[in-house]
Amino acid sequence: MVGVFRRSLSFPNKALNRPSKPPVSHHTRSISLPSRSHPLISQLRDEITALKTWSWNPRNRTSAWLCDGLDRLKDVHDSLHHLLQLPQTRQLLSHKREWVDKILEDFLRFVDVYGIFQSSFLALKEEQLAARVALRRKDDSRIAVYLKSRKRMAKEIAKLVSTIRCVRPYSGTSAFVSVADTELTGVIGDVVEVTVLVSVALFNGISMSFGSRKSSWMGMTLSKQTKRVRVEESIIEFQQIGEANMQSLRKKEDEELRMVLNRMQELERCISDVENGSEKTFRSLIKTRVSLLNTLTK
Repeated sequence: MVGVFRRSLSFPNKALNRPSKPPVSHHTRSISLPSRSHPLISQLRDEITALKTWSWNPRNRTSAWLCDGLDRLKDVHDSLHHLLQLPQTRQLLSHKREWVDKILEDFLRFVDVYGIFQSSFLALKEEQLAARVALRRKDDSRIAVYLKSRKRMAKEIAKLVSTIRCVRPYSGTSAFVSVADTELTGVIGDVVEVTVLVSVALFNGISMSFGSRKSSWMGMTLSKQTKRVRVEESIIEFQQIGEANMQSLRKKEDEELRMVLNRMQELERCISDVENGSEKTFRSLIKTRVSLLNTLTK
C-alpha cells in the first residue's frame, strides 16, 4: 500500500526542433516529482506523534493512562498491518531482506515479552483472588505468600524491561536510495520506537509498583532521586495496596479491613483492564509480524 509514494514523469533528454543534426541515440533520464504521502503513512505518523505525546505525562500514571497507551499502540500496529498489505509496500520490502529480517527479529522479541507478561499477569489475577479470601479471614500467613509472589512477579517483569530496551531502530543500509524507501522504512522504524516506549512504561510501571520499597541496585541503597523516579514511574492504583496495608490483619479494625478489601477489588479491576489491553496489543504484534514475513515470501 505504499503505491502513492512518488509519481515519476519521464522527459526525453534530447533536443527538439533540430532536424539539421542526425538523430543520436541516448538513454532516457527520469525526473521524479514528489507527490503527497499515502494516507496510511500520514495516518501512522499522526498516531505515532499522539503516542509520543501520551508518554510525556509522567504525573498521571494511572491504569487508565496505561490502557490508553496500549490502545493507541494497538491502533498503530493495525495501521502498519494495513500498510504492509499493499502490493507496492511488499514490492519495496521484498528487495530489502536484510532490513526486514532485522525488523522481524525485533517483532519476535516484542511478541515473546508480551507473551511472558500475559502469563505473569494471569498468575497475578489468581493470586489476587486468593489474597482477597485471605483478607476476609485475616490470614496473615497466606497474605505473606501473596506478597512474596507479587515481588517475584515484579522481578520477572523488570527483566522484560531490559529485554525491550535492547531493541534499537535499524536504519538499514545504503540500499535505501529512493525517497519512497526512506519514507516507508522511516515510519516502520518509528513504530518500533513507540512500541519500545509503551512497553517500557507498562513493564516498569507494574514492576516498580509491586516491587519491594527496600529494593537495591547492585547491593547499594537507592538514592533519593532514584526513589523519586520509581514513584513517578509507578502506576497509582497498583501502588495503593502496599505491604503496610496487608500486614498484621488480626490487629486491624473492621472498617480499616473493609477499606483494604475495597482497594483490592479496585486493583483487580485495573489488573483486568491492563491484561485486556496488553492482550490486544499482543495479538496486533503477531499480526504485524506475519504481515512483515509475508513481504519476503509472497
